[in-house]
Amino acid sequence: MVIMAIDYGDVRTGVAVCDKNCILASPVGVIRETDAAALAEKITALAREYRAERLVLGLPRNMDGSEGFRAEACKAFASLLAETSGLQVVLRDERLTTVSAHRALSDAGVYGKKRKQSVDAVSAVFILQDYIDSI
Repeated sequence: MVIMAIDYGDVRTGVAVCDKNCILASPVGVIRETDAAALAEKITALAREYRAERLVLGLPRNMDGSEGFRAEACKAFASLLAETSGLQVVLRDERLTTVSAHRALSDAGVYGKKRKQSVDAVSAVFILQDYIDSI
């Protein structure tokens, strides 16, 4: 089953996909879009292109596990994305994925503008890899 993960952001949204055997997550890229409906359409088009059967959306939680306003925005986007794509959207805790993404990019020697352009896609990889490891 091909699964696609999304690290939803106000301006940049990272996307990752796994292989059909659900073993390895890989970055797809970053979508720059501020309109939620247009973003949902772009993600739906990518899901069709990659033949994704399920979507995993990062859910930002506070370190104590509580949910803030950003989590509510992600839940609303999850509903919109499910309606637009017709696919199941699973919410997945994304705590520390951005920290992990920055660390991985540092270890790979990626800094500055290149890092800013790719950190959201790498965060989506961490969200997806955590999800596929759990199933």
